[in-house]
Order: sequence, then C-alpha cells, then structure tokens
Amino acid sequence: MFSKTRREDPKDETALNAKLLIRAGFVSKEMAGVYSFLPLGLKTLNKLNNLIRQELENLPAQEIEMTGLQNPDIWKKTDRWDNLSVWFKTELSDNGVVGFGWTHEEAITMMMKNHIHSYRDLPRAVYQIQTKYRNEERAKNGLLRGREFLMKDLYSFHATEDDLNKFYESVASAYEAIFSKLNLDTLVYRTRASGGAFSQFSDEFQLLSEAGEDIIHIHQAGQYVFNNEIFKPEVLSSFNLDKQDFRSSKAIEIGNIFKLGTRFSSPLELLYLDEKGQKQEVVMGSYGLGPSRLLGAIAEVLSDNRGLVWPESISPFQLHLLAFDDKGKKSEVLTKAKKFYHQLTDQGIEVLFDDRSLGAGEKMQDADLIGLPWRLVISEKTLSLGGGELKNRQTKEAEILPFNEITNRFKA
Repeated sequence: MFSKTRREDPKDETALNAKLLIRAGFVSKEMAGVYSFLPLGLKTLNKLNNLIRQELENLPAQEIEMTGLQNPDIWKKTDRWDNLSVWFKTELSDNGVVGFGWTHEEAITMMMKNHIHSYRDLPRAVYQIQTKYRNEERAKNGLLRGREFLMKDLYSFHATEDDLNKFYESVASAYEAIFSKLNLDTLVYRTRASGGAFSQFSDEFQLLSEAGEDIIHIHQAGQYVFNNEIFKPEVLSSFNLDKQDFRSSKAIEIGNIFKLGTRFSSPLELLYLDEKGQKQEVVMGSYGLGPSRLLGAIAEVLSDNRGLVWPESISPFQLHLLAFDDKGKKSEVLTKAKKFYHQLTDQGIEVLFDDRSLGAGEKMQDADLIGLPWRLVISEKTLSLGGGELKNRQTKEAEILPFNEITNRFKA
C-alpha cells in the first residue's frame, strides 16, 4: 500500500478531520485548503461518490461532466463575474480571461439552451461530481473549508413551480437516504435558511458538530430548525414560534438545495414553448452536496480517541487482517493468514492485510487509526482455537470464530 501512518499530529493543522486523515494516510496536505487523496482516501471518496450516484440516478438525474474553465461573458450577464470575491481567474495567451468554476448555474443554463425548446423537453435533471475552486479567505478547517474541493452539483429544469417543488422534495429525500447510509441520520437536520434573491427560503442540511462554523436553532418539538442568519423575530412570528422553545448548536453544512426560479433562465434567455405555443421562462433548481467536505465531516463526528471509524457503506476495505507473527516470515501464523487473505479476496471480500514485521501493539494502533469497520487478528492463540478474533471497530465487541464462519459473514 502506498501511504504510511503517522504517530504525531501534523504541526500545521488544527482541525481534527485533517489531523486524523493525514495521520491515517488518507490525504496529503499540499498547502492551506488543498489536499491530495492517497489510495485509502481515494477508495473511500470513490465509494461515497458512488453512493451519491445511486440515489441521484433514482430521481432520475443523469450524470454529466462540465468544464472547469468558465467563460466570463455569461457570468457578466447574471452579474456574478465582478461582484463576487470567490473567483480564481487567469489570463489566456491571447489576452482573454477565464475563471475556474466554483459553481455552474450559468454554464448549465447556457448548455440547456441547446436541449430545451418545448414543454415536451421538460423536466430535466443533470448532475456532476467535479473539482471546484473557491478563493476562500479562511482555508483553515481541513477538508471542511477548502480552496480546491469536490462538489456534487445537481440542476433541474421545469415548466412550472409545482413541478419544481415536487422534484425539490425528492432531492431532499435522496439526501436523507444518503445520510442514513452514512450513519449520520440522527445528527443531520434539514435547516431553513435564507433563499436570498431566489426564494423566501432555501434548505441546508446541517450536521451537528463542535467543529462546525454555523449555528443552527432546533425547536424542542424537532419540526423546525433555522439557520442563525434567519433566526429573527419576524421569521419566528410568521411560524407562530417562540424563541425560548429552541436550543442552539454548532453544525457543519454538508448539503443545500435552492429553488432558483427564473434567476438564471431570465437573463440567459432559457425559454420553452408551452402547449399553447407561448414562450415561457424555464424554472430551475440547484442542489449541492460536497463529497470531500462530507468525508471530513464524517472524520469529525464518527471518530473516537483512537482514530477514524468509517461507516461500512464507504469504508475503503471491509476488513483489516492482522497477522501477529513473532517467529519471522515463515511462521505458521503468517502462512495461515496469507492463505486466508487469498480465500477472502477470491470471493470478492475487500481486505487490507497487515503483514508487516511489526509488533502486535503497533499493528493494533494503526488498525484503530485507519478505522475499518472490522478487524481480524490471526495469532498462535486464535489458531489454537480454530480461527481468528473478529472485532467490530464501532462497538468494540470481539469474538473468536472459525474461518468458514468469518468468510460467510462477509460474503456479498
């Protein structure tokens, strides 16, 4: 395996997620807010992306991949080229200028002008999972706030507000299904936030965590949750709510959904002909979810004092196999462990095999730090009892089982 664990925290990191992911060999820090993914990290990230894809394809939405370089002309039409500080921009050799995309509402609207002409072409929904760039002033919170990061951005196009509303709720349900598969459902709150120029409200999905930069307010009945920016008397009175009935908590925003209306279709002239042959503006929605930020958030909230604790749905491997070998490379323990490793992998079971010439304590520390859901120890003791010791990383429960029973537990 290409990557090594570390015993000490990196000196230039204060965020728990970055400390753990670097020490466990999942990411490598290149500069503030910029991280490379090593084999363990990339396997985890790819599994998370595929989990997201499964839910979005069911909406249905179709995957595309758009260019990272952005044409300033279309962004000027929506007044978002010169008035926003998040841009990274660069000059071209022919004296032109392009921007590095931080979101893609303008670009996808222009693309859809070639695909939407009639009410028969609606609705449409497309998404991408793509690297984005934002000139963050405070890139100091590990993967939670990066200058270069991975984003899933989904865009929907509709003939009516009613159709947008239905799809909007289906996306919210898809997000909730994703969070449930990540063991985060009890920690994530759908939170009302300002809709800005788009609508009265948008929705954020906020993960309770002391590492969060947001403050959310949760009603005692659990039905209403508000972002701090709209937790105002006039908003509460419109819902007939009392401020005293809320508790406040720090949280990490891991997703958001917006009803854009005609904010982009109007200036960029994305129109369709209705059933009467009349031109109408397409109604749009935008839906964001950050896989790399979500990975960092999971490291924050599901870890313990020993290291990472990955949900089984996105763990880079199912099982961490440790051979406790005190007699050298030709011992019976190592021979049995290698044989069982091949038996498991031949059946499609994902196994990380620690066959290094290290002591048992060091191997167990690394296993806890890396945080795979299951650890299997093979030693002289377990062989004398006819198998290996299987331990759950989350519950800490352990038992010695025969090899065939272990294999059956992990069969797909």
